[in-house]
Amino acid sequence: MALTSGAKFLLHKSKSSVSSARPKGHLLRIVGVGFGIAVIVGNTVGSGILRTPGEIAARLQSASLVIAVWVVGGLYAFFCTLSVTELGTMLPRAGGWYVYSRRAFGEYGGFLVGGCDWTVNAASLAYLAIAFAEFAAELQPALRGNVKLVAVACLAFLTLLNWLGLRTGSRTQELTSLIKALALLAFVVACFTISPSDALAAPSGPPTFLAPRGSLLLAIVLALQPILITYDGWYGAIYFVEEDKDPVRNLPRSSIGGVVACIAIFLLVNAALLHVLPMTRLAASQMPAADAALAVFGAHGKQIILIVSLIAAVSTINAILLLMPRILFAMSRDGLLPPALASVNRGGTPSWALLLGALAGVALILSGSFEKLVAIASFLFVVVYLSGFCALFSLRIREPNLPRPFKLWGYPWTNLGVLLASAAFLVATIVSDLKDALFTMILIALSYPIYFFLIKGVPVPASEAVAVPPECSSKRAPSAKQHIEPNGP
Repeated sequence: MALTSGAKFLLHKSKSSVSSARPKGHLLRIVGVGFGIAVIVGNTVGSGILRTPGEIAARLQSASLVIAVWVVGGLYAFFCTLSVTELGTMLPRAGGWYVYSRRAFGEYGGFLVGGCDWTVNAASLAYLAIAFAEFAAELQPALRGNVKLVAVACLAFLTLLNWLGLRTGSRTQELTSLIKALALLAFVVACFTISPSDALAAPSGPPTFLAPRGSLLLAIVLALQPILITYDGWYGAIYFVEEDKDPVRNLPRSSIGGVVACIAIFLLVNAALLHVLPMTRLAASQMPAADAALAVFGAHGKQIILIVSLIAAVSTINAILLLMPRILFAMSRDGLLPPALASVNRGGTPSWALLLGALAGVALILSGSFEKLVAIASFLFVVVYLSGFCALFSLRIREPNLPRPFKLWGYPWTNLGVLLASAAFLVATIVSDLKDALFTMILIALSYPIYFFLIKGVPVPASEAVAVPPECSSKRAPSAKQHIEPNGP
């Protein structure tokens, strides 16, 4: 109890001193549609598309069904994007999902969702850095004994680029996303224009079909799980609306353009793999893109796919390093975290929030414990989705007069559809990994006493409530007064 009281005193002291010692710096309004598309492609198109098609083929055993489920997954991602775009243009603040949950469900709702979102990204950061190092070790065998060192070096280098400022980080994102997209499109063109080697395209052994014969519905449901995970990342642009030159106009363009680009890339890659590899070979493959490249490019195929995988990993890591600090920045600015995390350097980067995220990634890499966290994150990311779809319903009902420059097409049915699909995915995740799901639910339950004793029990001065910065608004955006938080002055 003494420890709790001491923590509350320190937190109260830090909050009461924010006005007199507010961190200097502010976010810069310098990004636009191109960056929004780049961060969505970078955050969504990763190494999963090079690996997942084999698992899908093993479950469905039909080329037409394989394409059909990827289309269904694309439609899910598309309408999810439209839902969150309404929220992002309605509340153009940095922080992503946290902002919408706090507005719809109050301080604790925001605290919980923000914490879940940050945890998911911390786990992904470590996982992707290790994946980058493993790809590099395959390309250069001399690195095989230093996988963790290579992973930390990659993370440190990209952190430095983002520390220099949003301009440097955004340019890096645009460049890596463009290279990744062009490399995948070149791979697709090669698959359709170069005759594959019959010997290399032949199945190496009998395929392992993963779904029971005669259970088509079960096979489709199971196939959709990895597809939805592969599409994860379609929401990347929402974290940067406060730094967009014209968020009301640009967010819908970048969000729709980004998700359509991802859907097109995924469908084209699947069509290319199906064109090159027989279904039996595709179903038996752990890395179908590598097998297809081997068939098309010969002995150099593996190296080509490894290079594409390296670029994909770098692009996704950079996207996470861009968005992660905005979560802590927003929570700190609203008084839910220490004020230092709201510090922004001259380049427009929330510097201490960036450093904390990078250190968390390094700690997970060195500890080797991120695998458990990745299992937990696969549960949490759906919880974060659901919070946004529920927030949209809540705000439509509770605040019908709140200006909505962009409205979800087909509301309420489209939002209800993605909400139910996400809930079904969450149930399937719980059933398939009950142990990790229960552990995650316990952690979620423990978040309330932490919030209650360290946050809720400390009064926040009225002067610390933060309205949407006026510079976030465009000519068509609602005024700052219309966006003042419910507990504002």
